[in-house]
Formats: sequence, C-alpha cells, structure tokens
Amino acid sequence: VRSVIRKYSEYVTHPIIMLTNDTKEKEEKEERLNENAPLWRRAKAEITQEQYDEFYKHISYDQEAPLALSHNQVEGTLQYSSLLYVPAKAPYDLYQPEKSNGLSLYVKRIFIMNDCKELLPSYLRFVKGIVDSEDLPLNVSREILQKNAVVQKINRATTKKVINLLETMAKDKPEDYKKFWKEFGNVLKEGFHMNFENVDELKRLLRFESSQTTQGDYVSLEEYIGRMKDGQKEIYYITGESRLAVERSPHLEVFRKKDIEVLYLVDPIDEWVVQSVTEFGERKLASVTKGELDLGELSKEEKKVEKEAKSKYKDFMKDFEGAFSERLKEVRISSRLSESPCCLVADKNDMGANMERILKMAHQSVSESKRILEINPAHPIIENLNMMYEKNSKDERLKEWWDLLLDQSLLAEGSPIKDPAGFVSRMNKYLKDAVHA
Repeated sequence: VRSVIRKYSEYVTHPIIMLTNDTKEKEEKEERLNENAPLWRRAKAEITQEQYDEFYKHISYDQEAPLALSHNQVEGTLQYSSLLYVPAKAPYDLYQPEKSNGLSLYVKRIFIMNDCKELLPSYLRFVKGIVDSEDLPLNVSREILQKNAVVQKINRATTKKVINLLETMAKDKPEDYKKFWKEFGNVLKEGFHMNFENVDELKRLLRFESSQTTQGDYVSLEEYIGRMKDGQKEIYYITGESRLAVERSPHLEVFRKKDIEVLYLVDPIDEWVVQSVTEFGERKLASVTKGELDLGELSKEEKKVEKEAKSKYKDFMKDFEGAFSERLKEVRISSRLSESPCCLVADKNDMGANMERILKMAHQSVSESKRILEINPAHPIIENLNMMYEKNSKDERLKEWWDLLLDQSLLAEGSPIKDPAGFVSRMNKYLKDAVHA
C-alpha cells in the first residue's frame, strides 16, 4: 500500500496519512506518505543544478548527468508544467521498435503513466522528463490521449521547447551538441518525415562530416554556406556506406582539385533526409554523383577543353555506348574527373547507387536503372583506347577494355559487379601481358 501511494500520489498537496497498528505498544501510529514537493512546480531560482541532476537520475535510472534541460511552467488557455532533459548517452535499445519511450504524465500532481508517447513525436524519444497538466481528467486513458486536443497542444509546445533547447545547446555549447549529435543525430533525422511543421528548425540542427572536417567532427549547413567559394551556387554532398568509401570516390576529384567542400552523408537515413532537405536558405543541395556537374564560374577554364574533347571522342563514345546499351544510358565527357579514367553517374531524376544498395539490403524490389558513364579525356587509358579505336574500330579487344572500365567504375562506387570471376580473369590476362612486356 505504501509503495502504491508513493508512486501515484507522492506529490499531492493534501497530506495522505497511513494509520498502522503497533501490536507491541498497542497503539495506532500515523505516517505521512507524501512529504516531497514536486520539483517541477517550484520556481527555477529555488532549484540548484545538483537538484535538477538528482531528479533526472531518479526518473531515468541514468548515472550520468544530462547534457541540457528545460523547465517550464505554462499558464493561460492551458496550464501545465514540464521538466525535459536531454541525456548524455543513448540507451542500447534506442532503435528497438518494441521499446517503450516517452515522458511521464502527471495530472494535478498525480502520477498517471510512464512512457506517454503522445506527449512528444517519436523522433524525440530520447528526451526524458515529466509533464504535469491541470486540464486533463484524472481518469485519462491512452485511447483518450490519442484524440485529446489538450494533449495535442502540449505535444506541439513540448516539441518546440526541445528543438529550442537543442538550438541553444548548438549555439552556446558546441562541444555538448557534438556529443549529442554522435549519440542521437540519426534519431533526430527521422523528424524530416514526421514533423513538417518544424522542418526549418531541424535543418539548422543537422550536422555532417565533410571533406574539410576530420573524422568525428561535423559542419552545419549554415557553416558550410559561410565558407563556400566565390561563385559557388550549390551545397554539394555525396552519399555512401562510410567516410572511407566516399572520400576516395572518383566523383570528388574535381572538388579536391578546386578545394570545394563536399558533405559526407554516410548514414542510411541520409538518403531519405536529402529528399526532404532539398535546399537550405537560398542554396540548393546537389549530389556529386547525379546529373551533369556544372560548377558555373568555378569551371570556366574547363569549358573549352570539354568542347574539344566532345568532338575528338564523339565516335568512340557512340560505339562504347552502343556496345553496352543494355546497361548504359549514355557515355559522355566528364567534368568531374582529374585522376580516374571514368566513373558512373545516375541521371538527375534516377535513383542513386547507394539508395539501390540500401533497398536491396532491406530485401526491397528495385528495378535497376541505366547509368551514365563519364570518361576522362585526358587520362592515358582513355587516350590509348581512343587511338586503338581510330586504328581499328572493330578491334575485339576494345569491348574487353570497355567492359573492364565499366566494372572498375562499379567497384569504385561500392556497387557489385555481375561477373566477378570474369573480371578477375581479364585482370590476370592484362597483368600477365604487362609482366611479359
């Protein structure tokens, strides 16, 4: 009886007295069971940081102090108090769908339930704390909560409070926000498909590694724009399985050459994030692996060279494209490459290679789209193959070389090749010839 009363009515203002009989002394004793005053009902000036931290540990069973907190007492059309905490560490079961998450709900200081999911959207499920409402009925149930207008208003308000808290942390305590992002960044990204009302605020909270950050450090979209090159019009990004995979991608060669920053989007959810985050401010986001690359003023000097190369390789590209028409949509001159002979590019409106891999790993049916092969006209391999083509366009070795280049491009982007044994056989043949030469 004692534990039940303390669980549900510990913070009720009226005293709750439990009478017990002392069999030895043959008398009745009184024991008050609700002596604690609710922390969230007290003025902020009366509460120390140690008391806030102690209360957090009490409700979360976490031994580490929280990164940030928000204490609010709202009066007006709605009356409620909230005490919200951002933890320092993610629980091991954060991504388990059956895991119960949510704030603790009180009504008029009386405990109603833990893990009330209706008080915050699921992409903020890492937040710990309580909400104490004066407007909800004491007999509220989960079914009532799902349709209750008061709960919906509290949900919107607490969501705003958490986002504002994160924005303040990002601005005033960047090292704490860096810790938060490592632990909860991927959860927060889920908000782009759940909470369109706050999408602009969520964009400001985004962080990514980039070609100008060390591993484990991040850049915001605002910071990226602040250090863009003169004449740069778009925010460039590349998606992939890991930082190691993307930073060695041939698609980045021209960006390294011109010292243009590229964001590394290496979490699977990033593929869905960029479908919602198509622009930030007045700058559009552009994938370096899709569509034709146009660096504007930054590529003025290459325009003339590209025009001459298109004329020189016109027939070569036409026959290359025809030989692999079932796999390729087009073969064209590249403005991306400076070191590699070629690379594969998705058409602007087609699915990228990384998204295809993610969906296939999730056992989703994916219809493979034809790709665009871009060639580097200044690379010795392409120049030599063109000379071979000009001598004899029917040379049987040409298709073998083209096939090898196509497989190399697939491997460079992290995609599987259809005939690994055939690829190895061709490589061995060329290595053997090279050794004898």
